[in-house]
Amino acid sequence: MTLNGEKENVSRAIVHVLKEGQKDTFQKIICELTPYEMSTHYRGLPRKRRILFLEWLSIDQLVTLLRYLTRNEQLRVLKKIGAVRSTELLGGLKSDDLALLLSDLPDKEINALIAQMREEEKKDIRKKMKYPKKSAGRAMISQYVWVHESYTVEKTINKLKYFRDFADYLNYVYVINDEKELVGVASYRDLLLSESDEAITDVMTTDIVKVNENTTESDVARMIGRHDFLSLPVVNDDNILVGIITADDVLDIVVREANQDIEMLFASGKEIDFHTRPFVAAYKRLPWLILLLFIGLVSGSIIAKFEATLEAVVALAFFMPMIAGMTGNTGTQSLAVVVRGLVTEELTMKKTLGLVFRELLVGIMLGVVCGAVISIIAYVWQENLILGLVVGSSLVATLIIGTLAGTVIPLILSKFKVDPAVASGPLITTINDILSLLIYFGIATMFISKLM
Repeated sequence: MTLNGEKENVSRAIVHVLKEGQKDTFQKIICELTPYEMSTHYRGLPRKRRILFLEWLSIDQLVTLLRYLTRNEQLRVLKKIGAVRSTELLGGLKSDDLALLLSDLPDKEINALIAQMREEEKKDIRKKMKYPKKSAGRAMISQYVWVHESYTVEKTINKLKYFRDFADYLNYVYVINDEKELVGVASYRDLLLSESDEAITDVMTTDIVKVNENTTESDVARMIGRHDFLSLPVVNDDNILVGIITADDVLDIVVREANQDIEMLFASGKEIDFHTRPFVAAYKRLPWLILLLFIGLVSGSIIAKFEATLEAVVALAFFMPMIAGMTGNTGTQSLAVVVRGLVTEELTMKKTLGLVFRELLVGIMLGVVCGAVISIIAYVWQENLILGLVVGSSLVATLIIGTLAGTVIPLILSKFKVDPAVASGPLITTINDILSLLIYFGIATMFISKLM
């Protein structure tokens, strides 16, 4: 049987037991599924069956399910299961997952969701929500093990064992002094290879790679990727340990950022996937498309302005789509290169100028090659050498400008702390369409007497 066939059989079985009220059989099916499979089957359920599906899951199963759903789906789950179970569910989430879930919600909704939680838990949540969005403070977790610098190796290992159920990660132990300042880090491997009566200060490393609580998520991801650590300690401005960020959390961040960049790069709208309703998907895409519609009208006005040129040499119209399309494509290519580079590199002025100069050379090389090819084609097709030169030179100029536009615009946005991915592919393409038509008809008008 194929995997798809097995999946369909399981889906039908789940719907059947929900319809027949067979809770024990339901639990047997759920226990055999991986977390990802459980989330897939939940999404595939008819909407009227989802409430009972959620009702029959234990809190631990709900916590697991929630980790594999989108943020909007998570919020809908919380509404469906009611206030009491929502409180239990939120209490089972890791602090970083909880902070992401509550991000961008109005204070009124946040207070309603955490109303039944203990005061200490509420205090921790509100403290985390005060950190800037997409900062290390928002993404860090509080479940980690620290020891005082007076500890021995044996005492440290005993503490790790004692907190094995509390701490999510026991790969590293963090050493602090009387002022709670981070003074060292020791891996579990270091502890195992040391004598039990050895002081932790003799085992730990003091050359600590750490991040500030206000460091951006993208910088944290770069640091973990650069040093290959499983986690990084997070400290405040006074070097006091406040949490840790783990590699798997960073992977979630990178995937989430990549998805958002792709969405903005193609102006497809945020959080649109296979399960988004048609009306919602259309509503989220419309603002961009309406904006681009009005910008696109500028292209029409440019053509109208050069109507006399176009009437005089009708053959110019044959090459308009090619000129505009090539310019838009090269701009989008440069945009993709720059957006990806901004995520993986720390740009200095020297690197920025080097990137712009490199893309200028790329634009010149692309323009010369493509311009020469289209000049020959235009000459052979229309039997007009001047027309070939006009089309070719226009393509050279527009490819250079299109490449530079796709490079410079995201760099400028990044400089002003605006996500460069908002310089989406459609926006760059539309701007380049306008520039390419201006250049094309401008050059053609200059040589109109020789073209006729």
